[in-house]
Amino acid sequence: MATAYPASMVPPSPLPDTEPSRDCPLCPRLVALRADLRAEHPDWWNAPVPAFGDPDAWLGIIGLAPGMKGANRTGRPFTGDFAGDLLFATLAKFGFTDGVYRGAVDDGLKLKGLIVVNSVKCLPPQNKPTPEEVRTCRPFAEAQVRALPNARVFIALGQIAHQSAVKILGGRLPKARFGHLARHRMPDGRILIDSYHCSRYNQNTGRLTAEMFEAVFAQAIVDRDAA
Repeated sequence: MATAYPASMVPPSPLPDTEPSRDCPLCPRLVALRADLRAEHPDWWNAPVPAFGDPDAWLGIIGLAPGMKGANRTGRPFTGDFAGDLLFATLAKFGFTDGVYRGAVDDGLKLKGLIVVNSVKCLPPQNKPTPEEVRTCRPFAEAQVRALPNARVFIALGQIAHQSAVKILGGRLPKARFGHLARHRMPDGRILIDSYHCSRYNQNTGRLTAEMFEAVFAQAIVDRDAA
C-alpha cells in the first residue's frame, strides 16, 4: 500500500507567488480526475504540485506533469515513483542534492543549484495532458521561469515539456526540434537541452539508459561553464 503524507509535510514551494490555488478550476478534465482521487484517496496530495528546489538555481528542469502514485500522491515532483529513482540518483551523482532521496516527502532531501518545475501542474488521465491543458497551465510555468534570475540552462524531459519550454523561453519550435541531447540556444542566450523522459516505459524499453541521462547533465555543466 502506498504511503501518503498530510499536506503539512509537503515542502513549501520555493516560488510561492507563482503557484496555482490548491483547487485550481482551469482544466475541467483534470479537476474531475482530482475530485475522483480525493474521494478514493483522501490522504493523498491530489492538488497542483508545486515547484521543488533552489530558487537561486542555475539549472532548471522542466518536466511534464505529476505521476498518479508519485507527485500527485506525495506532493513533491518525481517523489515516490519509478522516474524519481533515476532522476534523484542522477542529481546526487552530479552534486545537486543535499541529503538522501528515499522516495518520501519527509526524507529531508533538498536541491542545490537546481529546481524542478512542470509543464502541467495537475495529474492528467493516463499521464497525457491535452494540448489545451498544456496551454492553459503554461502561464504558471512561465511565471516560475521568470522568477529564476540565475537559471541560464534548462533541461526538458520529453517532447511535450520541450515544446512548452521552447515557448516559455521565447524560442520557435520549427527551429528547435526535439531530440535526446539536442541543444537549443534561445534568443536571450539561455540554453535548452532535451532529454527523453525518465519514465518507467522509456527505461524498461532501453530508450533511455542511466548513461544517456547522465550525459544530459554533463552537457548542462559544460554549458554553464562556457557561459
